Amino acid sequence: MDIALFSPSSIFVDSDDNSSGSDDVTENYVERNHSFPGMEIMIREFSFHQLNANLLWPGTFALAEWLIQHKSWIEGKRVIELGRHVTFACFVDQLNFVKFDSNHYGTGALAIFLRKSLQLDITTSDYDDQEIEENIAYNCKINGLISALPHIKHTWGETFPNSQPKWDVIIASDILLYVKQYPNLIRTLRFLLKSSTSKLSMADSPPSTGENTGVHCPIFLMSWRRRIGKEDETLFFQGCNDAGLEVQHLGSRVYCIKPKTDECS
Repeated sequence: MDIALFSPSSIFVDSDDNSSGSDDVTENYVERNHSFPGMEIMIREFSFHQLNANLLWPGTFALAEWLIQHKSWIEGKRVIELGRHVTFACFVDQLNFVKFDSNHYGTGALAIFLRKSLQLDITTSDYDDQEIEENIAYNCKINGLISALPHIKHTWGETFPNSQPKWDVIIASDILLYVKQYPNLIRTLRFLLKSSTSKLSMADSPPSTGENTGVHCPIFLMSWRRRIGKEDETLFFQGCNDAGLEVQHLGSRVYCIKPKTDECS
C-alpha cells in the first residue's frame, strides 16, 4: 500500500505558524525563530519527515496569546504543560494509512515563553522519551534560561510519577487530535485534577479579575486549532463528564476543565 500524502497543516483553521522562513536544517532537527507575544524565541524542533507533525502547531501560539491577555489565570500559580506525547504514527494508523516510525515533538516552546515572559513556575511533561527531555533542555539553554525547566516523563494513561501532584494549573494545546488516546488523556487529567494538593482560589492569587472569580484550583486550560469534526470534541467532552470533570468554554477556543465539585480535595 502506498503512503497517503498528508499535511498536518490541513487540519488547522490557520496555517500561519508565526515562524520565520529561515531554517537551519540538520539531519534530525530544524531550528527556527518563532514570534510569541512581545518576543522572538528560537526553537529546535524535530524535522524527521515532511509527513510528521513534529513542528510547532497553531494552538501553541493561540494559547500563548490568550494566556498573556488573561494573566490572572496563571500568574502566581504553579503550572504544568502537558505535551501531545503521541508519535505521528498513531495518527497515521488512526486514518488507516500505513504506519511508519517518527520522532516526537517535545520542544517546551510554550513553557519557555511563559517562563521568560511572566517568570512563571512551570514544569514540562511529555512522552517518556529521553530525546524529548534533552531537546527541551536544549531549547531552554539557547533561549537564555539559567537552568532547564523541570520536566516529567509521562505517557498518558500510565501511572503518574508524582503521586501527590501540586500544580494549580495544567495547560496544553492541540492535544485532541488522537481520538484513540482520549481515554488515556482523560485518565491522566482526572488524576492530576482529582489528586492535586492545590487549594488555591483564583481570587486569592493576584492579579485577579472578575472573569475567574469563584474558580478554585486545580484547573486545566486547553486550546486547539483544528478542522476535525465536532463529533470528536463531543466524544472528549463527554468522556470528561463521565470522569467527573466539568467543561467550560472561555472563548477563543480555550476551555477550562475542572472537577465537578469545584474542590481540590
